[in-house]
Amino acid sequence: MKFSSKVKKCALSPMRKFHPYAVAAKEAGKRIYHLNIGQPDIETPPQYFEAVRNFQLPVLAYAESPGMPVLIKAIQKYYGNLGMHFAEGDILITTGGSEALQIVFNCILDDGDEVIIPEPFYPNYNTMVNTCGAVIHPVCTSPEDGYHYASRAKIEAAINERTRAIVCTNPGNPTGNVLTPEEMRMMVDIAKEHGLFIIGDEAYREFVYAGEPLQSLGEFEDAAENVVVIDTVSKRFSACGARIGCIISRNRELMGEAIKYCQARLSVATLDQVASAALYDVGPEYFAAVREEYKRRRDTVVAKLKDIPGVICECPRGAFYIMAALPVDSADEFQKWLLTDFDDNGDTVMFAPGESFYATPGMGVNEIRIAYVLKQKDLERAMDLLALGIEAYNKR
Repeated sequence: MKFSSKVKKCALSPMRKFHPYAVAAKEAGKRIYHLNIGQPDIETPPQYFEAVRNFQLPVLAYAESPGMPVLIKAIQKYYGNLGMHFAEGDILITTGGSEALQIVFNCILDDGDEVIIPEPFYPNYNTMVNTCGAVIHPVCTSPEDGYHYASRAKIEAAINERTRAIVCTNPGNPTGNVLTPEEMRMMVDIAKEHGLFIIGDEAYREFVYAGEPLQSLGEFEDAAENVVVIDTVSKRFSACGARIGCIISRNRELMGEAIKYCQARLSVATLDQVASAALYDVGPEYFAAVREEYKRRRDTVVAKLKDIPGVICECPRGAFYIMAALPVDSADEFQKWLLTDFDDNGDTVMFAPGESFYATPGMGVNEIRIAYVLKQKDLERAMDLLALGIEAYNKR
């Protein structure tokens, strides 16, 4: 049987590739501290479950293809509170932020086109772009410079006649970078000047730790034709299983094309839309408490990493990830070894090896992404295991 060349270019998720080794380790009696997947342990607001329990319609029918008005209005109100005003037609509800990105890429990319994405980046971008027949043109960064990419010279050097869009993950996954207002303005200006889309993947907007106001590319109304915002309830409300996201853009031509894909998949789950709309009723005190919790966790991980000889990392300003370079020859081999050959009193640790977060061959070989989504005591133990593991691995 013949398979698509596009799917053959795609790889399995680096966050899940070691699952068979993890299963074997657990069967051998080991406890694994999971830092490899960004699944928050923060409780989902009860408004979500209350809305599910109170759902009384006699038929669970298809929702409207663009999304249910109750959810669209909730999203409009959320952005309105941030000083951004979107019409109902500027918002399309999707099955998570991932589908939102895939639909946008499907609308703007042809075979041979390029998307500029700073690396390291969320590895599923590879699959989304590859299945459109396009490629990622990476903007290289390094742990030594704090993974900084917001440089006009760096971005413009990556633009060519095949470039269609720039993607900004802000706050960043996996680096935790947060763009300043001036950097956001510069990135938008570059997109405008070169006639490109600029796609803001803003799943982690609420998770910023320096007291700065929440930001979005949607603020730049003068770039209405260029800006596309990708959003989701997954991380903001610790509701990853709800699978509710959205595309936001004032570019009516783009939205007119995107609705074709929304209609092709009929609709997003009705009950999840109703319940997710209720999430937007939570007050600012919820976000303040969650931010404070993640800030404590971040500070714990950074302090522990700084105590490990040879580790290079910067304190992330947002999201709930940290990228770090380890003093090992291969993060992939190190992770496998941690699961197969290492334990401390029956405990070991998992992270996401960094190579798959890069498009440039040879980059990220000794880097890892840590998702600090465990409780503080568990994070402390996980970091101690990492330190012990590095020492033992390098003594083999």
